[in-house]
Amino acid sequence: MVAEMHRHGPRQPPPTASERAMTHRASALISAQEWFSAGERVGYDAERPGINPRSPLRAFIRRAAGTGVTRTFLPGWPDGSYGWAKVEAFLSSRFHFPRIYLDYIGHGDSDKPRDYPYSTFERADLVEALWHAEGIAQTVVVAFDYSCIVSLELLARRIDRERAGNDQRTRITACLLANGGIFADGHTHAWYTTPLLTSPLGAAITPIGQRSWRMFAPFLRPVFSRGYPLSAAEMKELHDAISRRDGVRVLPATAGFVDEHREHAARWDLARIISALGDEVAFGVVGSAEDPFEGEQLRLARERLADSVEITELAGGHLTTAEQPDRLAEVIAALPERS
Repeated sequence: MVAEMHRHGPRQPPPTASERAMTHRASALISAQEWFSAGERVGYDAERPGINPRSPLRAFIRRAAGTGVTRTFLPGWPDGSYGWAKVEAFLSSRFHFPRIYLDYIGHGDSDKPRDYPYSTFERADLVEALWHAEGIAQTVVVAFDYSCIVSLELLARRIDRERAGNDQRTRITACLLANGGIFADGHTHAWYTTPLLTSPLGAAITPIGQRSWRMFAPFLRPVFSRGYPLSAAEMKELHDAISRRDGVRVLPATAGFVDEHREHAARWDLARIISALGDEVAFGVVGSAEDPFEGEQLRLARERLADSVEITELAGGHLTTAEQPDRLAEVIAALPERS
């Protein structure tokens, strides 16, 4: 079932004049420096996963206060938490639930060690450690791009713990999976994107992209639709967010998530997870027809998930966070929760 924009819940009232003014301000470009300056870098112990102020390894988090159940925003690749900047501007102007954003190790303003065991599993470890440190008892997970796979691992762990009779530290009440790999056989990444980075050529070409946003631009352009008016200023800010702390150089080490998804396809089978948790977790899927990386996921979701999940198709390319931040914000706000 393909859901229209307000099939997820009650229709939001039309914006007032002041809200329209806030929306106009929200659509303005937010710099990477602005985004990161509103958060903090916290110590993270990756060997015994936990937030530890004494740990030299630092992870970026950003909080927004509010009332109700916390929304946890998991980042996309390679733009990290900065990819949520436009969406956050719309959310903060109209909605008031608490929000928390993070960058995995290797992305955004988190540390980017060369010899780190980057994987979906360690990313899920960081998310759980953050929830524990923040005292978050329940949350709505909003995942973009490769974080959809991280969400599947978090949900698979919940199934494991329930079967073992173990308590859940943090209970996920709803999960929105946007423009990401929800099926291992649905990835359509062109050879010159993540496959090239994970090849022997990846380490050779990334130093060039680290030095110059113009050289990095051809790699980033495909994440936008052809009709999107991408400006040099926006491209520069994306490069600033990605290249922080020598970030472009570590992209090859962090780009193996598609192969990892295929390796663990049975564990991260969304249909299996929904079958096990559908009465406890509300699910939503967002995709874009012009998405060259994960557009096939939308068709597969319609075929395989039937009426078990709300599906929303947005116009534009892969980076709906940049092209459709207002519509994506509405879908996020309207996602129902399980009690």
